Amino acid sequence: MDAQIVYTIIAGLLLAVSALGTIFPVLPGSLLAILTLLGWAWLLGSPAAWWAAGLGTALAVLGWSASAVLTGRKLKEHRVPTGSILIALLGAVIGAFVIPILGLFIGFAAGLFIGESLRHGSVQGAAGSSVAALKAMGLGIVIEFGCVLLASSVWMIGVIVHFSTR
Repeated sequence: MDAQIVYTIIAGLLLAVSALGTIFPVLPGSLLAILTLLGWAWLLGSPAAWWAAGLGTALAVLGWSASAVLTGRKLKEHRVPTGSILIALLGAVIGAFVIPILGLFIGFAAGLFIGESLRHGSVQGAAGSSVAALKAMGLGIVIEFGCVLLASSVWMIGVIVHFSTR
């Protein structure tokens, strides 16, 4: 089997893992997509591979950045402090070990609610800011996921062009 075909199959599998990694943060997400695209282009070396990798990398970086900026902006807008986020992250880590697969999300939500309850002193205030924070995090995940999928689509076009012109 041709080495370029093997590299392309491995790159496709890594891009699938990176897309899942934007949803399940235990797996690497956008960073894996960027490294995969650049590594694939470097190994193949064709202009089509480099164009696909460059455009795909730009999309993945855009999604990664937009996710961070939009989530951070929403959290500031709703005045969710760093302390509550740290408690939520601790809850996510604990949840990941206690409940397989969904524990990360459940632990994050529970930790965020606990952190906000301590800060607000009431369930109503904690519920409102916790829901706003979870919506912000969800929006960031959706944007990052969409951009990694677009980057993967660009990569697929690069695969087609590369192998049809070689």
